[in-house]
Amino acid sequence: MAVLTEAMREKIRAYLPRYPSKQAVVLPALHIVQDELRCVPLEAVREIAEMLDLHPAQVQDTLSFYGFFRDEQHPLGRKRVWVCRSLTCMLRGGEGLLRDLAARLGVHPGETTADGQVTLEFAECLGQCEGAPCLMIGDEVHGPITTEQALELLNRAEATP
Repeated sequence: MAVLTEAMREKIRAYLPRYPSKQAVVLPALHIVQDELRCVPLEAVREIAEMLDLHPAQVQDTLSFYGFFRDEQHPLGRKRVWVCRSLTCMLRGGEGLLRDLAARLGVHPGETTADGQVTLEFAECLGQCEGAPCLMIGDEVHGPITTEQALELLNRAEATP
């Protein structure tokens, strides 16, 4: 049974003219699948490979190289929260921020809450050193930020569809 919808296939095909080779489209294709399904199932790897005239191992190599893709055993929550743990953020309270959020959510970094709403992760660097400590919820970076501010942002993010 096909995992990729026709809409997902169309989005992937739309990238083909923008890149010099089909292999270069693997990364955006994986993002499209994960954004839609909250993970990249093995069957999606096969289907992407078929669409791009590649071997599934070539798609799997890209998938496994980047730490932000999830397989079907570890899907993402509806909201993804990254806490920066670069040296700058650590020195300015990032480790405490991560610890406090993990306690509040009842998860360890890398896990998703039982209700499937939030995945908490750490990032090696979010590129926001002047705003340390910082975190990213979805695609938005926030910092400098306290635990209380982070919890407020998270509560708002959880309430947003």
